[in-house]
Amino acid sequence: MQDMAGALAGVKVLDISNFLAAPMSAMFLADFGADVLKVERPGKGDEVRYWGENKNGVGLYYKVINRNKKSVTLDLHTPLGVDAVKRLVADTDIVVENYRTGTLEKWGLGYETLKQINPGLIMIRITGFGQTGPYSDRPGFGTLAEAYAGYAQISGYPDGAPLLPGFGLADSTTGLMAAFLALVALAEKRRSGRGQYVDLAIYETLLTLIGPHVINFDQLGIVQRREGSRLPFTAPRNTYRTRDGKWVTVGGSAQSAFVNICETLDIPELVHDPRFADNRQRLRHVEALDDALQAAIARFDLDDLLARSAARRCTMSPVNDVAQILADPHIRARGNIRAVYDEELACELRMQDVVGKLSATPGAVRHPGPRLGQHNREILVERLGYSEAELARAGIQVDTTPDGPPIVGGPGARA
Repeated sequence: MQDMAGALAGVKVLDISNFLAAPMSAMFLADFGADVLKVERPGKGDEVRYWGENKNGVGLYYKVINRNKKSVTLDLHTPLGVDAVKRLVADTDIVVENYRTGTLEKWGLGYETLKQINPGLIMIRITGFGQTGPYSDRPGFGTLAEAYAGYAQISGYPDGAPLLPGFGLADSTTGLMAAFLALVALAEKRRSGRGQYVDLAIYETLLTLIGPHVINFDQLGIVQRREGSRLPFTAPRNTYRTRDGKWVTVGGSAQSAFVNICETLDIPELVHDPRFADNRQRLRHVEALDDALQAAIARFDLDDLLARSAARRCTMSPVNDVAQILADPHIRARGNIRAVYDEELACELRMQDVVGKLSATPGAVRHPGPRLGQHNREILVERLGYSEAELARAGIQVDTTPDGPPIVGGPGARA
């Protein structure tokens, strides 16, 4: 029987971070049941509330990145804010932060201070360039990391400019790694009782994930070039346009996959062409190979081509836009998109569901990101014991109301 509490039920996380990478790491923990309390600035909150698109003035991406969390407002520049964090840390397993190196120490909230309150505390420290090294005091965002780690240099076409990704790639991969390292540290705490801090620079995960170019340069002196959608170690691998103007991609890393691609496209002669005899030959003649595949694919409309591909179990995929993703029967069957009711906007919001499916303790999207300070009374007054007068003097509103439209309808309402 499934445990709906989640695998991380009972794990308490204090998220005092902003923007994307660190809050996303706390999101992954919250998805699997961790009790995550997000601390935001009074009045404005996390900058992500104002990123990108909004509906009725409510930031939509915030609703995803901060789902399953509670929100309180505290100014960490003030004595009350510092005192409240210290009180919360006494009963917290993991703190997630992404302030510039030395900032928490300046406020009196550094790890050495907090571990005196809670020796088992785990602190995830995410910065642009890490806590040590000559660049440790530099500001850093995901965009800078994507360039610094070498991703942009190998992205794009040979005769074009380096390309940055169309989403927060460095931030997102850092969020994944931070969540993993938090659980590694939690496993050590459960084994020995010791807490520790994790020092993670935003560029570091991407530096590891972007491929073999470090070892290739070290051993062979090769500097990877920009090749568009091609890869330097396998062919075919590209995008191709269909007769009706849609796009597909194929991947032929295995010889059997290449043979299947050729048979699916009714070009079996390519298999016997000595230029394409094996992967190394195909890489040497990749432009001719791509020309031949494009000519073959251009004879088919997308739907017909995908039907042929499915029948032959060919390694081919449509290049989906978001409308195609939401309509795709496999994505629907897997439940990869979840609709969840949001009280602030008084409608259901569709968003990506929890990644991965645990058979006994699955994760869940229980609610979208909360309105700013929604849990001030519950946490600051009822749990920590501050009076409303104390909070008012610090500029903290106890009873918050939705910023969006009045709540009408209920959990069954549709967007």
